[in-house]
Amino acid sequence: EKASMDLVVVLVLSLSFLLLLSLWKQSHGRRRLPPGPTPFPILGNILQLDVKDISTSLTNLSKVYGPVFTVYLGMEPTVVMHGYEAVKEALVDLGEEFSGRTNFPVTAKLNQASGVIFSNGKRWKEMRRFSLMTLRNFGMGKRSIEERVQEEARCLVEELRKTSASPCDPTFILACAPSNVICSVIFQNRFDYRDPKFLNLMGKFNENFKILNSPWLQFCNIFPILMDYLPGSHNKVIKNFAEIRGYILEKIKEHQESLDINNPRDFIDCFLIKMEQENNNEQSEFTTESLIGTITDLFVAGTETTSTTLRYGLLLLLKHPEVTAKVQEEIERVIGRHRSPCMQDRSRMPYTDATVHEIQRYIDLIPNNVPRATTCNIKFRNYLIPKGTSIIASLTSVLYDDKEFSNPQTFDPGHFLDDRGNFKKSDYFMPFSAGKRMCVGEGLARMELFLFLTAILQKFTLKSLVDPRDVDITPVFKGFGHVPPLYQLSFIPV
Repeated sequence: EKASMDLVVVLVLSLSFLLLLSLWKQSHGRRRLPPGPTPFPILGNILQLDVKDISTSLTNLSKVYGPVFTVYLGMEPTVVMHGYEAVKEALVDLGEEFSGRTNFPVTAKLNQASGVIFSNGKRWKEMRRFSLMTLRNFGMGKRSIEERVQEEARCLVEELRKTSASPCDPTFILACAPSNVICSVIFQNRFDYRDPKFLNLMGKFNENFKILNSPWLQFCNIFPILMDYLPGSHNKVIKNFAEIRGYILEKIKEHQESLDINNPRDFIDCFLIKMEQENNNEQSEFTTESLIGTITDLFVAGTETTSTTLRYGLLLLLKHPEVTAKVQEEIERVIGRHRSPCMQDRSRMPYTDATVHEIQRYIDLIPNNVPRATTCNIKFRNYLIPKGTSIIASLTSVLYDDKEFSNPQTFDPGHFLDDRGNFKKSDYFMPFSAGKRMCVGEGLARMELFLFLTAILQKFTLKSLVDPRDVDITPVFKGFGHVPPLYQLSFIPV
């Protein structure tokens, strides 16, 4: 009896303490931070935001509080940058100060602070520099990255042929292709699309991406204590992760046994050589742990994003047959029917280039960027943002700016063409974010999108099962990423 009374007293005291702490932190922190809606104790502004569509919630708040404002996700303040000017000022002009990464309790649990995406400081700088250099075609042995993507484009076309022009859901095939490019870059070889090991690996990444996108996991990031005591899908993520790590470790061991320092075959070889060079450096960031973390990051960031963009892209092309026809006319004129598309073709194909850009702008894949953090105390537009504060840069607000893009709610490749039909660059094109933390795989992703889409449209006519006017292009998920609805189409060989 007494024990349970004591427990109640302890609970009440702890809760009261939490409430007071939360109120104190909020009032103390809010003095110099940008304005924003008044937060509730402990919960912050979570009830004022639509968890299923944070991006639109932030746009609505910016109408009230301006381009720079503060929201509380739980007890921690997050400063939001909305609109091109604020986003550019933070991510580009003050790149160094805004180049930190928030500590995500979920990824910390997975030990992912060892890779590129969630690391900070010296480790992040070194992993990033190394990954960029290696992905830029240097030191990858005899085959350039472009050749690897072209090979995959041919395999993708073959897989699509096997559907024999009957209606199919392209999700799976379009996920295999980018994933395989990453496999080729990291492990040297691509897999057959029916290889059980490959399918198992893809399944795990896919399941993790879905779970990490769920509202439950957003809550776990805000209230990490939930993960330690409650059952839930976060445990599935941890289990999947352990299996993925096991597979990667096995591959690293195989590489170590057959390594030829003068002839690196892939990313793992390049990394192992670097580890060898830094053997005597106690402080070296090039450890097996970092290698596993970096490989996982390349997989996670390089598979889902590109495959979702391709899948959404084909859906938009079904909706807009007039755009598809123009792209196919340009492919026919510049490349013809028989030669494989290559990156040199892009400069002679302004309409196709504009279409790929417009797909990325329109789908606005990662609407709120991956949250950043300040690396020091910083004065920003007369506000004081303390070191370690989370920063959200709304990419939606840049990609949908109506001063830059005449009709942002409409899918129109003309947004990236001038009066004479030449390709027109835009500083507002930021699907890969901007500044010091912009996507490491940007070059690879843009190469894949161009080569895969042209290869598909060179060899097939896309046939919708419904009238183009009835094709639904509204995203089904609007959490961390915009995911298109499921759909079917037929690939009719040209």
